[in-house]
Amino acid sequence: MNDELVAKIKANPSYQDLVKKRSNLALKLAIFVLAIFYAFILTIAFEPSVLGIKTGEGVMTIAFPVAAAIIIVSFFTTLIYVKKANGEFEDLIDQVRQDVKDEL
Repeated sequence: MNDELVAKIKANPSYQDLVKKRSNLALKLAIFVLAIFYAFILTIAFEPSVLGIKTGEGVMTIAFPVAAAIIIVSFFTTLIYVKKANGEFEDLIDQVRQDVKDEL
C-alpha cells in the first residue's frame, strides 16, 4: 500500500467512526471481564472463606460454579464482540472500501 492510500483511508470519516466504535467496545468489554477476574482473585486473596462455602453435602465449594460463570461470561463477551464485528463494523469497513476503491 502506498502512503497516499493510507492517508486517504485514515482521513475517511467511516474509518474514523469504525476505529472509535471498535476501540470503545473493546475497552468496555475488556474492563468488564478484567473487573470480574480481579474481583474473583481479590476475593480469594482477602476473603477466601466466602468461596470456601460448601454446596450441599459434597466436597464442592461455591468457588467452582463462580469460576465457571466467569469463563462463561468471558465467552459471551467474545460473542458480543464477534457479532458487532461481523455486523456494524463490517458495514463500516465496506463503506471505507467503497470510498477508496478507485485508489486500489
